[in-house]
Amino acid sequence: MKKVYASAGDALEGVLKDGILIAAGGFGLSGIPELLIEAIHKAGTKDLTIASNNCGVDGFGLGILLDSRQIRKMISSYVGENAEFMRQYLSGELELEFNPQGTLAERMRAGGAGIPGFYTKTGVGTVIAEGKEHKEFDGETYILERGIVADLAIVKGWKADESGNVVFRKTARNFNVPAAKCGRVCIVEVEEIVPTGSLDPDAIHLPGIYVHRLLQGQHEKRIEQRTTRKKEAV
Repeated sequence: MKKVYASAGDALEGVLKDGILIAAGGFGLSGIPELLIEAIHKAGTKDLTIASNNCGVDGFGLGILLDSRQIRKMISSYVGENAEFMRQYLSGELELEFNPQGTLAERMRAGGAGIPGFYTKTGVGTVIAEGKEHKEFDGETYILERGIVADLAIVKGWKADESGNVVFRKTARNFNVPAAKCGRVCIVEVEEIVPTGSLDPDAIHLPGIYVHRLLQGQHEKRIEQRTTRKKEAV
């Protein structure tokens, strides 16, 4: 089965449709599938629902899909780095489903494991719990959260072999693994593809069984917040 594609556009061939649910890996700008995001932007696919910890920044990452009004709804934890996200949400142009970070990660993991829902104490007594089933266990109140099963998962890895086994580098592991596992189709972009069998099995974070398509590319690796100090006088 062919998994390696020449470009992000080729890898998305036949997968994109208006109105689909996409699970996107990344945390801030760390480990985001920027090449696949750009290809989705160029394809013009619209009315998207995207499950991702955040929505990039203005003009980069998922932020470019906001700018082009291709996103209808975000399922997210954090929106503080994107002024356009805030503007669209406050003006009623963008639907938003807030999730605590741990809940969002577990919703993706559960969906990938075939678990339709789970109970958690996180969010009980807040707006997060409104409209959700409540149940008591051992005297504590929990709310029911549904697992996420996405039509498409887009993921950024560090290195993969030709069979789709993926290694993530440090913080870039973040949401990428649960996002990958919850997609009916999972596409991974990496910095390097190596021959099958050359990766240490104990170093693999995402087994190739979850990966349907794979591409290699160059990545910008933009820094989200750059903090410097003035050079001291000698």
